[in-house]
Amino acid sequence: MSWLYEPDAGQHDLDEDDIRVRPNPKGNKPRTKNRPDYKDALIGLVTGVDLGRYRVKLEGDERDITATLAKELRKVGAAVGDRVALAGDTSETEGALSRIVRLEPRTSLLRRSADDTDQVERVIVANATQMAIVTAIANPEPRTRLIDRYLAAAYDAGLKPILIVTKCDLADPAEFLENFAGLSIPVIRNRSDSPSIEELGELLKGEMTVMVGHSGVGKSTLVNALAPLAARATGGVNVVTGRGRHTSSSVRAIELEDGWIIDTPGVRSFGLGHIKAESLLRSFEDLYSVIEQCPRDCSHLAGSPDCELDAAIQDARLGETGAARVDSLRRLMASASAD
Repeated sequence: MSWLYEPDAGQHDLDEDDIRVRPNPKGNKPRTKNRPDYKDALIGLVTGVDLGRYRVKLEGDERDITATLAKELRKVGAAVGDRVALAGDTSETEGALSRIVRLEPRTSLLRRSADDTDQVERVIVANATQMAIVTAIANPEPRTRLIDRYLAAAYDAGLKPILIVTKCDLADPAEFLENFAGLSIPVIRNRSDSPSIEELGELLKGEMTVMVGHSGVGKSTLVNALAPLAARATGGVNVVTGRGRHTSSSVRAIELEDGWIIDTPGVRSFGLGHIKAESLLRSFEDLYSVIEQCPRDCSHLAGSPDCELDAAIQDARLGETGAARVDSLRRLMASASAD
């Protein structure tokens, strides 16, 4: 018995004429990888983000446009401070929606991580030129180590730091400011009963300044004083916990007469998992000249043999606050290097 297949009568071999080609339901235009370059697209600044909708202020124009991200940018995302190219409906008609089709090159990027062991970066703002670190001298109490974290993030992003101490009518900030006496950064003292913003206003001219700080320290109050039309919500401090209440819930860029300020929600932690050790060391400007004298393989951590930081503490080269500054640096380094 043969098991070979033999075609039935009437069957024949297939040829090209037997192949049925389905029509293309989307038309017969061939697909291409070429994409529009949007050379003539309008350029604007992202001033706010809310539920996937971006507020964009057009350059050289008074229009504020609502936009969404083009599909090809969804993995990249855009941040407040980004300069972007727009396509589609760029009118201010209610319900109109433009598309962000390109991010312009960034000059800086301020980031944070959830904690020091998290390598995933959260972008806060793009293209800022300086960071205003706001802290209250009382109610809530200042957190020196949180300020050290902000400084490390600022130096890592290439931002010029400014330290603003609020509520100086409640307590004398002199002792607190001794912690940062060795840093060459501007310090602004502000009072709740008679806020003076002239000195701060001069520092903000021509700059894009991101304001950061613990909840309840008075960031939004400062913003409202600098830009009265901004109408940022303000809040107090919980009398039970001593913690500030969150008032600003989103990042927002606000235009000044000459420059921009970017208000950010108050935070109680600021992860540095993405920051390189070199940037962390350089943020402690008052200690860096001592660190440079350490042996090449020095870890600068507690117990490191022949570490010049320990020698500088012993011979009082670092002043009264030297030991506390070294301890703060070592805590940050140990936290950032933890698995």
